[in-house]
Amino acid sequence: MEIATVPTAPIAGQKPGTSGLRKKTRVFMQPHFLENYVQSIFDGIGGVQGKTLVLGGDGRYFNDRAAQVILRMAAANGAARIIVGQGALLSTPAASNLIRQRGTDGGLILSASHNPGGEDADFGLKYNTPNGGPAPEHVTDRIFEATKAITEYRIAVAQDVDLSRPGLTQMGELVVEVVDPVADYAALMETLFDFGALRSLFASGFRARFDAMHAITGPYAKEILENRLGAPEGTVINATPSPNFGGGHPDPNPIWAKPLVDAMMGPDAPDFGAASDGDGDRNMILGRGLYVTPSDSLALLAAQAHRAPGYRDGLAGVARSMPTSGAVDRVAAAKGMPCFETPTGWKFFGNLLDAGRVTLCGEESAGTGSDHVREKDGLWAVLLWLNILAESRQSVKALMEEHWRTYGRNYYSRHDYEDVESERANALYDGLRAQLPTLPGQSFSGLTVATADEFAYDDPVDGSRSEQQGLRIGFENGARVVFRLSGTGTVGATLRVYLESLETDPARLDRDPAEALGPIVQAADEIAGIRQHTGRMAPDVVT
Repeated sequence: MEIATVPTAPIAGQKPGTSGLRKKTRVFMQPHFLENYVQSIFDGIGGVQGKTLVLGGDGRYFNDRAAQVILRMAAANGAARIIVGQGALLSTPAASNLIRQRGTDGGLILSASHNPGGEDADFGLKYNTPNGGPAPEHVTDRIFEATKAITEYRIAVAQDVDLSRPGLTQMGELVVEVVDPVADYAALMETLFDFGALRSLFASGFRARFDAMHAITGPYAKEILENRLGAPEGTVINATPSPNFGGGHPDPNPIWAKPLVDAMMGPDAPDFGAASDGDGDRNMILGRGLYVTPSDSLALLAAQAHRAPGYRDGLAGVARSMPTSGAVDRVAAAKGMPCFETPTGWKFFGNLLDAGRVTLCGEESAGTGSDHVREKDGLWAVLLWLNILAESRQSVKALMEEHWRTYGRNYYSRHDYEDVESERANALYDGLRAQLPTLPGQSFSGLTVATADEFAYDDPVDGSRSEQQGLRIGFENGARVVFRLSGTGTVGATLRVYLESLETDPARLDRDPAEALGPIVQAADEIAGIRQHTGRMAPDVVT
């Protein structure tokens, strides 16, 4: 096998974020860009000589070509084996499971998660460590340093590997093992949930609709929900992965999954609705006539997880990202469980999961998961919900109403101002940060500020500290607003504003969330000058 050593130079803009490196697809397709970054991953993790890695992605545009480049570079760098999903496809949670199940040295996941796909849209690549989770900062820092020092990369001169069917292929000394991307994941789900009870649920006439959004979870949901659990054919819609996600936006929220929301709010709504995103790690849950916020979903799952076989013995603890509502905190307090508040980014849950400190964790951005893998897992959340519904014989709405009566209701919403000019976004954020010390005691739109700070996290497992993780403002009535600049986009900056208000009065648990949060929305704008800085009269997305 011929190996080419290609001279190169550092390329600006290859600093990985919380979920790897995301750029416009055409940027990844530029000469040397992908190769530089892949070589930097290999160098940043100490080389891949003799190592075994997992490889797969969500099927977005350029997924297939990038996979072949990575295979040739792995061969040239001395890797022993690459386990790759058939067609170069693997959902992110399935990749995490394979890494853990096969005891590999990590894996490369080709995805930009919930970002749109296509030649003029987004692409991404991230390295997951041997625990199956996203690389922590000390690893991504080494990768970034390697991108700034690279002078050459190594790649095999070889034909494409046939990834169309399972089996073994040799590329020089590298063994390429093509596996069914669904089988091992589906088998794991059978160990966690009562498939017999779920089959009985569907046999009773229970109706569900799962929108795979033309993304990676289509084959997983078809196999599990329809083939193994007996849900009627057509329960899973938009089930075939598409390079551009059917021309849509693979983000499971009420804006981008509006047809599903409309169906669930209609007169002939199914009993249960759900959607997942581009790479399968996010979820949206709906009942007949009810949208369940991700924060409420996490809290309900924490309260009811014992109904599923994999969680009968209870939970070691729970964790949530800081912007996620405090609903799960109230469940943890009532049940005497530890509850951890972490920065945004699934990697922060990894240490807690590995140390056995928590079993369940989640983020307000439609991500929930447990200790079965080290990623959030959209289809897993759907199956846990279905298991709870099968055991309780209650509707989604009845379960949520009972939950709110027991624990109170955290009215919650997130306002996204997308693709804000970076200079404007930074001016807003820096100005707000400078105000923090003077805000307590001041009143805005009838609300008095009690606390104002910038969130920092001290990891209770390894002692590391993560600073500048979001600006928090708490009001005397228990309401809260959080501001963050997101790093998951590829153009400009996204300002995320998280709004929360706790209600424990039984007579006020069925208010319209927009009405309940109205004063907090006004106070947030008055404090931060959102309209003034962004030039926007309203957010682009409200969830």
